[in-house]
Amino acid sequence: MSADPRPPALARPLMDAAFLANPYPAYQALRETGPIHWSEEFFGGAWLLTRHADVELVLRDPRFSAQRTGAWVKDREDAPGELKGFQQLFARALLFLDAPDHPRIRKVLNAGFRPDVLQGLAPHIEQVVTELLDRVAHLESFDFIEAVARPLPVRVITLLMGIEQPQHQDFMAWSEDLASFIGEPRPSREQARRAQASLLGMSRYFDCLLALKRKTPGDDLVSRLAQAEARGEIQDGAELLAQCAMLLFAGHETTRHLLGSGLQALLSHPAQWHRLRREPELLPGAVRELLRFDSPVQYTGRRVATDLVLHGQQLRRGDLVLPLIGAASRDPARYLDPDTLDITRSQGSSLAFGSGPHVCMGAALTLMEAKMVFGQLLKRWPGLSLVDAAPRWSDKPAYRGLVMLPLRYQAIA
Repeated sequence: MSADPRPPALARPLMDAAFLANPYPAYQALRETGPIHWSEEFFGGAWLLTRHADVELVLRDPRFSAQRTGAWVKDREDAPGELKGFQQLFARALLFLDAPDHPRIRKVLNAGFRPDVLQGLAPHIEQVVTELLDRVAHLESFDFIEAVARPLPVRVITLLMGIEQPQHQDFMAWSEDLASFIGEPRPSREQARRAQASLLGMSRYFDCLLALKRKTPGDDLVSRLAQAEARGEIQDGAELLAQCAMLLFAGHETTRHLLGSGLQALLSHPAQWHRLRREPELLPGAVRELLRFDSPVQYTGRRVATDLVLHGQQLRRGDLVLPLIGAASRDPARYLDPDTLDITRSQGSSLAFGSGPHVCMGAALTLMEAKMVFGQLLKRWPGLSLVDAAPRWSDKPAYRGLVMLPLRYQAIA
């Protein structure tokens, strides 16, 4: 890190209760104040970028490295080596790799997300959505997060990965421990320990599953990884296990938040909900607008790979930069009337799935799940409504998601 004096930190903390409930006014204030800001609130100090053009630049430019776990998963002096197992796995996940490792591993994983593979899964995903909604069809009200948004993504990713006897509750608990660590700008020691225990639990599970897939491979993602290992395209041990574990995590967290916050946004804008009912062909564009309006991932991170100047500020090698995706999605320089939810918006996709080399490879799967869920809800319960007008949001600023979403059904003409 640079020894140069930093510019003055933000005058007021960002992450208070008001920010967690609605971060967009704070993002607007940052954008209007200047293009780049230094904040001590994130990981001991980071540069914040809020404008769409800058966020996209950082996501695409190789001068900003995805390798950033070393200063994140660090041992305390009184407990040397305590998090060694965590760091060994965490640092090998695709999310935190640069070239040449990143394109090598991504090529292997991409085969599991081909359009023909996803189309083959589509009837099974639709069946899972139907099953989950059937379970609450007799109730006057229900919590959408617990009933659908939380279980569906883990059910889908286990189908994709070829997990035949899934431990759904374990998978969800493991994913949520990782999300608690990754989503927190200053993770506590206890959060790090829980995340390590869960990541190691995932790796033990996949170690056993990979042994089975090596003997009797199928046409699934874990089998593809085992075959790629045999061909020397991916390394055994930490590299292989890290991809399995982080696929399970990534396939769960972001989709769950899109389903919950997306439905909350639609029901909070009844004209948009009813237009979708009348014109279901608008649903694909509506899902992309929901991603822009309330991105499940609000920020990501990069390390400066080489000294550079950005908007007059000297960024030193090793500095942490946080592209605020949620802020970029409301940038008026990129989107007309950005604080308005408009399911007919035609200004292109947002950065909710990222951009550049690390663009989300599971984007098509996430969109498929959301379209199936919202499509069935519109057909089954067009009179669906919110029970609570003041939703309870997660306290993890990296992820924009709901803890609960109570719903009720009302008959309409």
